[in-house]
Formats: sequence, structure tokens, C-alpha cells
Amino acid sequence: MIEQETRERVTEPEARAKGQRRSTRVEVNGWLCLDKPVGLTSTQAVSQLRWLYNAKKAGHAGTLDPLASGVLPIAFGEATKTVSIVQDGVKAYRFVVKWGEETDSDDSEGRVIATSDARPTADAIEALLSQFTGAITQTPPIFSAIKVAGERAYDLARDGEQVELAPREVIVHRLALAEAERDQATFEAECGKGTYVRAIARDLGRALGCRGHVIALRRTRVGPFYAEAAAPLDALRESSERRSAALLSVAAGLGEWRAIAVDRNGAAIIRRGQKLLLRGRDAPEEGPAYAACFGAPVAVGEVEAGCFVPTRVFNLAG
Repeated sequence: MIEQETRERVTEPEARAKGQRRSTRVEVNGWLCLDKPVGLTSTQAVSQLRWLYNAKKAGHAGTLDPLASGVLPIAFGEATKTVSIVQDGVKAYRFVVKWGEETDSDDSEGRVIATSDARPTADAIEALLSQFTGAITQTPPIFSAIKVAGERAYDLARDGEQVELAPREVIVHRLALAEAERDQATFEAECGKGTYVRAIARDLGRALGCRGHVIALRRTRVGPFYAEAAAPLDALRESSERRSAALLSVAAGLGEWRAIAVDRNGAAIIRRGQKLLLRGRDAPEEGPAYAACFGAPVAVGEVEAGCFVPTRVFNLAG
């Protein structure tokens, strides 16, 4: 989601006549790896960070539920052009599932819709985990941001409307049992875009015959951004020095993509939207890449037939 200021195109005298004030927001370009606290929506987090940095434009890479904490990458300015790239990266979670109850939201916020007195053993849980790894089919929770006829599923569900979401194929790279108690278990997961951990908990509870829902969820990775380097919101509020130290380059969002170094002449060609012949290089592997001039990203694109073909150009100084 991208938040950007919109302004009427009026002259300065017209603005004064209408009592309008010029925007004082500034151009901020880069990424911030936020450690989102529980209780805050992703949109609220973006709004607070945009205010703290006085930035004209900001967005986030991958919605995180209010009940969840952890990594929420925030993009400012030109970095918003790489949001989709970061969203496509691997995501990692640590989450706790409570056994015995299934809710309509698949987490502790929802209404209990099924119960069970059965409780799974650690061995029974471990035996089923392979069924939830690899390419699997899952039905997203009805309380999700997926759009149905132009409306968010969670808005329809909260209004009491019947919501039916189609099953979809997702990728779960790893699902491991970290801790097991009688009434709950802690898991770690690494998955691809569009995977819902709440749906894994729900489906695992059904397969075990004990029902279940998520009671705690922490995201520990989104693409190149990890929890170990995430900045707490409270720390960012403390001082401008903390905020300055936490702001990363635009290139931080491209950490998992191949970089192709180009000189100033090559950068100028790419900035005009033209493809660049990669002369004098070992035959570069085809596929996604980004061009960089003296370390600064120039554009993202594809390597095709020995040429770099830009698809999105950055407007950065240098």
C-alpha cells in the first residue's frame, strides 16, 4: 500500500487566496525495516512513519495483522518502486497455535465456531507437517485483505455477509514444530507470497482432529529484511538520530536481486528507457536484475540476449 500526498495544481497567489499552505513534506528515499508492535495496523504504521520522517510518499511491503508483530518493511519515495519485489520474497514466521478451538477469523480475535477435547501429541504433529510443506492448496481466512467483488473480505465478514474465498496454491518452504505443550504448540514457518499462517493453523487443527487457532504471531523475515535488524517504533520516536540511522538505501530492497554495474554512460542510456548492451562482460545469466552506477540503483529490469532491459527507472541523484 502506498500513501502519497495529493495536491491541487494552483499558483502561489491562488494558494494564498484560497488560504492554502504549501506542503512542508520532503523527499525521502529508502527503506526502513520496522519491528511492528502488536495492536497497530500496517496502514497505521505507515502513517506514523511517514509523519516521523515528514515524507511525501511511503508504503509497506506485506500486510501484517494488528495482532501480529515483527518485520514490516516500509518504503519511502523511490523505494516504493521496489515494493512488489520485496513482497515476492520469502517470509518467515514464528507462531503459537492454541488447540481445542477454531474461530471464524482463525485467530484469537474471532468467534469460536468449533471445539474439541482432543489434544495432539508432539509425534502426531510432527507426522503431519510434511503435508503442509511444498506446494499446498489452502483457503485463505475470511478475515483477510483479499478482494471480493471490489470489497475487502474482512470488511464483508465484519458486516455479517457470507464470504466464500476460492482455494489457492501457495508455497511453504519449511514448517517446523519448535515447542509442544498440551494445549498449544509453537511453530516456525518459511513461505512464499500469499500464504496465510492462520490458515495453516486452522487446517492443521482439523487434520489432527483437535481444532486450533493462532494466538500469537511474529514475522521474522520479509525478503532481504530480518527481525534482528528491525527498528522498534518507540526507538524511532525518540530522536532524529535514531531515525536517520534506521533509514536504509533504496538498494536495500534489492538485496536478493543480481546487481549489474554500469558506468555513467550506461546509466544515461538506461534512464532514457533504452536497453543497454552489456559489452565486454562474461555472458550474464538471463532473468531479473538491477543496474547500479557506483552502487546507486539506476533501474530494475531483465537481462535478455546479452542486454539489460529496464522496466522501472529510479529518479535518484547521482
